[in-house]
Amino acid sequence: MAELACAAAVSRPTLAARFKATVGRGPLEYLTRWRLAARQLREGGGKLASIAHTVGYGSESALSVAFKRVVGVSPGGYRKRPISGEDGTPDGHGDG
Repeated sequence: MAELACAAAVSRPTLAARFKATVGRGPLEYLTRWRLAARQLREGGGKLASIAHTVGYGSESALSVAFKRVVGVSPGGYRKRPISGEDGTPDGHGDG
């Protein structure tokens, strides 16, 4: 958060407030939900519709479109990627 706030030339509380106003949830909650979705996809235990509901998306297609935009690969493609990061995620960042 400090690094993002610095890059945006605002304080951390200001960044958090603007993020929440724009996205609808705070930055840490947003990141936690993306990590949860990535973990559930990686573990392969749930259907995409169930994962979408769990992380706050209204539909499977909404999560799929957002996931591909953010991560650069579809949820199905993400499941198939080899794990290469220290934290068990394909890119090693844990946030998809």
